[in-house]
Amino acid sequence: MTDTDTGTATAAGSDWRAWQESWDRQQEWYMPDREDRFRVMLDMVEAFVGPEPRVLDLACGTGSITARLLDRFPGATSTGVDLDPALLTIARGTFAGDARVTLVEADLKDPGWPARLPYDTYDAVLTATALHWLRTEALEALYGQVAELVRHGGVFMNADHMIDDSTPRINAAEAAHSRARRDRAMKNGALDWAEWWALAAKDPVLAEPTARRFEIYGDHADGEMPSAARHARVLREKGFAEARPVWCSPSDTLLLALK
Repeated sequence: MTDTDTGTATAAGSDWRAWQESWDRQQEWYMPDREDRFRVMLDMVEAFVGPEPRVLDLACGTGSITARLLDRFPGATSTGVDLDPALLTIARGTFAGDARVTLVEADLKDPGWPARLPYDTYDAVLTATALHWLRTEALEALYGQVAELVRHGGVFMNADHMIDDSTPRINAAEAAHSRARRDRAMKNGALDWAEWWALAAKDPVLAEPTARRFEIYGDHADGEMPSAARHARVLREKGFAEARPVWCSPSDTLLLALK
């Protein structure tokens, strides 16, 4: 693994696999079908750009996409980019020594972030459950930059919360059902977002980057969740030839855009 920001240390003795699994369980509390979207995402990577892709893992967090990408496609390479110092600490520990992975610390709202990447273009740019942290103007600017990074014939995929405001009764029923499921899971010991971060704040290695993380983001960013149709329209406006959902759940969508 290479890292464009080597100022952050990681402790060799930390159990990074355990932290990865803990993050996965916390995310699955919100999204029990999380692995389904990853499977379809990688199916589409293989269909469009083959089994040895150069991938940009956008807003990579702990490297959930990168881990699954390399497990399925050992010949792939991945550049992970994120601003969160705590999640990047886990990613650095997880992929230490893996030459296929480069991690970049950068703010996706900074217009100059693509200059920090090791490559000018990518076969696939992938992201999941991250871009709803951005408001509309920042998201649209990011989509323009992503369109420049994806090679001709390459793909961009975004798996995220995409809310259709034209179906309020459906939305309300789905939200109530999901809350009830999460309540049942919590009674059985599942951790929510706040509890997971509370544990990270007590960890000897993660405490300092977790504190910096909350200085950057606060408790949660004030983003937006446009519909899949709006995402697709903006992606076409920014330079993609085609864009549509390739997987969906009652609340989330995996949108694929083809350059």
